Amino acid sequence: MKRTFQQYLLFTFRSILFWVFAFAFMIIIRYFGIYEEKGVSILPKYELPIQDLLLYVSISSIPFGIFYAAVEFLFDRYLAKSISLGIIIFTKTFLYLVTLIFLVSNVVEYSGYMLDVSLEEERGWWRTNKTFWTIMIFFVMSSLVFSFMKIANEKFGRGVFLKMLLGKYRKPQEEKRIFMFLDLKSSTTIAENLGHYKYSQMIQDCFYDLNAIMRKYDAEIYQYVGDEAVLSWAYKRGLKRNNSLELYFAFKERMDSRSEYYQDKYGLVPEFKAGIHGGTLMVTEVGTIKKEIAYHGDVINTTARIQSQCNIYNSNLLISESLLEDMQLPEKYITKNIDDLLLKGKAKTVNIYSVTRV
Repeated sequence: MKRTFQQYLLFTFRSILFWVFAFAFMIIIRYFGIYEEKGVSILPKYELPIQDLLLYVSISSIPFGIFYAAVEFLFDRYLAKSISLGIIIFTKTFLYLVTLIFLVSNVVEYSGYMLDVSLEEERGWWRTNKTFWTIMIFFVMSSLVFSFMKIANEKFGRGVFLKMLLGKYRKPQEEKRIFMFLDLKSSTTIAENLGHYKYSQMIQDCFYDLNAIMRKYDAEIYQYVGDEAVLSWAYKRGLKRNNSLELYFAFKERMDSRSEYYQDKYGLVPEFKAGIHGGTLMVTEVGTIKKEIAYHGDVINTTARIQSQCNIYNSNLLISESLLEDMQLPEKYITKNIDDLLLKGKAKTVNIYSVTRV
């Protein structure tokens, strides 16, 4: 709960910052140099220096940024699964528009300063005011930009989209990361019993539950491959608070808490196995028609092969010794040395441990 609240505060701060810059940009474009334009006259009561206008914008952006973040958070948390992305964007934009119309039409004095409308206008002045609707269009476009930036950030991982815009990954870059390969146990048998449609629904439900807890543990989704999810962390983030381990057990707890739902709908409670490993590898931008961030290196292959040993050693979670040594595990974790394994395709052995939690 604490982590969720911290993430909400961070998102709220970003929302406020975005709208401060968005409305400041609008004011600069609209008012900068307007007093020097020939043929343009401003009534004395509207002659505010641009710095005062920017101050009004900054102050008004704070409550709106808070409201905007709250709506985004509620939609993501409670409606993202049941409503299509297009409907969500349209509904949120419509809600913001109605709220802004209500605020502007009721805060008349503020409207007079910002929109050049007479303070004596009758209620409903905004319906035929061209300036007002120009600003509304700007707002809608800004809202869409914010939504698409958020979607892109979720698609590529935190901070990756900005790095792509700056061209950081045009050439391969070396990074140190932790990976987890999370795979459904007995997937072939389950698929045969459920049929492809219901099996696909179950995988969709499982990954929705996974996504619901990911942000708490700073995880990023690298890929979905059938019934397998590949998660990734920047190395320090994965070690912090043992995020890369805690996520697995938090996911297991969430699945257990929803066991009645899965049992009623599918006749079983899905179980997942995981392999975790970390190290240095290369990351680069690939593709032109469909751009993606790709990771290349031994870390990916080793993690996949560690996960493949789960069935052999009857373990739900395996981790490499090198990564385990970098963690500081509390007593609630129980580790057991499996063996020095010569994984397929490897020249050197990799020592693997199983991890359980009390």
